[in-house]
Amino acid sequence: MAAPVLVCGSMAFDTIAVFEGRFKEHILPDRIHALSVSFLTPSMRKEFGGCAGNIAYNLRLLGGNPVPVATVGDDAGDYLERLSTLGIDASRVKTIPGTFTAQCFITTDLDDNQIAAFHPGAMAHAADNDLTGAVAQWAIVAPDAKEGMFAHAQRLKAAGIPFIFDLGQAMPLFDGDDLRRMLELTQALTVNDYEAGVIEQRTGKRIEELARTLQAVVVTRGAEGATLWTEGREHAIAPVRAKAVVDPTGCGDAHRAGLLYGLTNGWSWLDSCKLANVMGAIKIASRGPQNHRPTREEIGDLLRQAYGLSLPALD
Repeated sequence: MAAPVLVCGSMAFDTIAVFEGRFKEHILPDRIHALSVSFLTPSMRKEFGGCAGNIAYNLRLLGGNPVPVATVGDDAGDYLERLSTLGIDASRVKTIPGTFTAQCFITTDLDDNQIAAFHPGAMAHAADNDLTGAVAQWAIVAPDAKEGMFAHAQRLKAAGIPFIFDLGQAMPLFDGDDLRRMLELTQALTVNDYEAGVIEQRTGKRIEELARTLQAVVVTRGAEGATLWTEGREHAIAPVRAKAVVDPTGCGDAHRAGLLYGLTNGWSWLDSCKLANVMGAIKIASRGPQNHRPTREEIGDLLRQAYGLSLPALD
């Protein structure tokens, strides 16, 4: 069995409905102060999501041993059953009685505009999910309730477990002091290029400066690949051409899974980032964060074609 990876973050349900019209035709600018609209949505789907769930899913595709650390509600039976079916250890997923699992309700129109509502539910109790006795080679602190992210970071630091800080959708919650505090606890930072700019603005330091105090900083740049700073050097990592560009939802989580899988197998940060790019390219060709189903052999073939690397043999 591969070394366990603690995946701290959210688990959520995403309900996505499609309005077969355009919002702008039904929202009157001169009546916006008394808005009352209803949209018929004949097409709807429910997705398994949340950063911890998505990262764990992708790690399992690679043959990794993810251990999601998350809080869910009484309605999480389907999600817990899914984890079991996938062979994912759910022992660190805590059910909070009397709550719902975090849920996002999204209505999309024909112009791809979205109206969304997010209910945090059990996620608000993330800090109550203690990590006492946890053992792992690596961990990640992915977007979750802010208090939970700090609690996990401090517990991992105390336990001597290295972890990656993934800011992601939690970006609005962290001011400059929060970011500096988290960067003192973590070994590495992963962000997209927009988030990197926000961190620079809020901390008053360039990404290159921040990287000098960490093992690595990884900045993803979508179709342009990624940039890695490690050991005082900057590396531009060429992108992997995706078969199709369908849905970017969950691409960052797939990328983090590739990064973690490489690190837990003793790979360099550079090679781990290359595998991460492969996982992101696979994900973007599928709608939803956990609907892509490549075999491990297919992932390995793409990795060899793109970078000349081979996946390690499974134990």
